[in-house]
Parts: sequence; structure tokens; C-alpha cells
Amino acid sequence: MRAEGQAQIDRIEAALALVRQSLDWERALRRLDELDARVQDPTLWDDPKQAQAITQEQKRLETAISTVREIESEMADAIEFVEMGEAEGDSEVEREGLDTLSQLAERADRDKVQALLSGEADGNDTYLEIHAGAGGTESQDWADMLLRMYARWAERRGFKVETVEYQAGDQAGIKSATLLIKGENAYGYAKTESGVHRLVRISPYDSSARRHTSFSSVWVYPVIDDDIDIEINPADLKIDTYRASGAGGQHVNTTDSAVRITHQPTGIVVASQNDRSQHKNRATAMGMLKARLFEREMAEREAAASGEYQEKSDIGWGHQIRSYVLQPYQMVKDLRTGVTSPTPDDVLDGALDPFISAALAQRVTGETVEVEDTE
Repeated sequence: MRAEGQAQIDRIEAALALVRQSLDWERALRRLDELDARVQDPTLWDDPKQAQAITQEQKRLETAISTVREIESEMADAIEFVEMGEAEGDSEVEREGLDTLSQLAERADRDKVQALLSGEADGNDTYLEIHAGAGGTESQDWADMLLRMYARWAERRGFKVETVEYQAGDQAGIKSATLLIKGENAYGYAKTESGVHRLVRISPYDSSARRHTSFSSVWVYPVIDDDIDIEINPADLKIDTYRASGAGGQHVNTTDSAVRITHQPTGIVVASQNDRSQHKNRATAMGMLKARLFEREMAEREAAASGEYQEKSDIGWGHQIRSYVLQPYQMVKDLRTGVTSPTPDDVLDGALDPFISAALAQRVTGETVEVEDTE
């Protein structure tokens, strides 16, 4: 087997191994047998809600398992083609087999990411908050760049994007903003983006053209439905109303329709200004608060298993998950996975999938990477 073909085989096998690990393969096979038997039970639909949950789980496992087996079978056929072409000196047959392996490798990578989205709320829509760090206009401009980056990423994936909250910066950019991203697995894809993002560039706001470092934080949490019960004591809430601010719109800065809710036991703050109605904004903000509390609970459960729970990080040195260097060289580096890109412009235009895929895989494998942030 030529190096070209072996490289594709290794890539396919690595992707399938990760899928098996994420599924807990032997347990998944046993569970699918159990679900198949349950679906045959005529009394299943006596409880429609439970029946729907069971059939959805069955379909998910059935799809994941059959996909792995299908790729394995097609890989074996392609390897046979390549080896037959090599043995008979038929370059056309060999090339056909190599092309098939290349296509299978791309498919395996796509299916790998899909299989990694198996968390409790991964299929849900998501909120994505951005907050500028210390540094005034520099950080506020950086936060605005991140806002555009995530909006472009969501659009590339075919998701719908709504701005729920927007606080303009003092001179430029934003102090904070919250996006509602709607689409299948929106939270599952976006969840690994939570953390502090760092920018290094020659400041457009510095007349001396000096290099500046700016920080902004991103916080991602899922939209939850009525099936998830989150209890909130009204006495724990501080509710403020204020006039909405933003880039424009006929009701901006005209009425105190925007609502900010502070959950005093946890310090969580959410805000909504997307609607003219204060009542509707309050309902939206309450939904966001429930989502934040649910995400907090999930993070605590996940961290309890790994023994490393941390509260939301400070927006500054030592807490960043990714660095975006525009000067003196061009590089985006993920400080968790080691994934890099030499084209920051593409990343800032929404090309985030390689970073997201690697971070999702890392959650399954638990492998850590020693990454030096030299800037």
C-alpha cells in the first residue's frame, strides 16, 4: 500500500475509533438490542412521551452504529481495489480505490463530529454571550470582531442568528452582546467555544501604531425546553429595566423595555432587549437564566466526574483558550488542542470548524496537549 493510501486508512481508522469511544461501543450495541425489543412492545405507546424518547434514542444509535459498519465495509472494498491495481499494474483501478479512500476519510471526519454530539442538550439551540475584557475601546472592538465571527460561523452552517442583547461600546465595538443561534446541534457545536479569547495586533486606535493585547470572553449555554425543570426562587432575583442600545432600530433608546435579571446566589446576569415589549423581554431573560443555571449544573456534573470544576474565568492572562495574532506574524492557536491556522482572516470570517472538531474530540479522549503561547 502506497503512503497516500495508508495515510487515508489511518485517518479513517482514527475517526472510527473516536466514534466507538464516544458511543462506548459494546454498551451501545447492547443498548440498541434493548431498545429494539422495547419498540416491539405494543404497550410502548401507552406513554407517548416515553415512547418518543425511546424511538429517538433507537434511531440515533442505529444510525451511528450502521454508519461505522458501512464505512468499514466500504474501506475494505477500497483497499481491495488498491491492492488489486498494484498487483496487476492497473493504475486506473488503483486510482479508483485511492479516490474512494480519500472520500471515505472526509466522510469519516464529518460523521465523527456528528457522533461526538451526544450530550444531553447538544441538539438544542444555543445562546452565545460575548463580553469585552478590561482595556476600553481595544477590548470592545475585539468583542465586536468576535460577534461578527460567530454570526458568520453560524450562517456558514445554515443556522439562524438573532441578537437578544447588545450593549454598544463607549467609542467603538461592544461592551457585551448575546446571540440566539437556532439550528440542529447548535449548542453541541458551539459549546467548546466558551472561554477567554485573546487578540494581538497593531491597534487602529493608537496613533503611535503600537502592538496591543486585548481579551474578550465567550460564554455558551443551551436553550432549554419545558421538559427540563429548573426551580428559581423569585426572592433570589434582582430585576432591572433600562433603555435598549444598539446599532439602530426604531425602538432603540425610546422606552425602558430592556430587562436585566441578576440571580444573586450565583451572580449570573442575563439581559434581553430584542423586543419592544418589556413583558416579552422579561420572559426571554427568564428563559436565558434557566438555561444558564442548567448549563452550570451540567458543567458541575461533568467536572465532578473529571475532578476539575472551575467557575467562569477572569477575562485576562492565563485563562485564554485561543490566541489570534495579527502582528508581528499571522496565526490563530488553540491553547487546549494545539490546532493552528495561518490565516486569521478566514477564522475571523467564521472558519471555526477545525477548532470545534478538535475540542469536541478532546472531550471524548480526555487527552491534553502541551501548547506554548509564545506571544
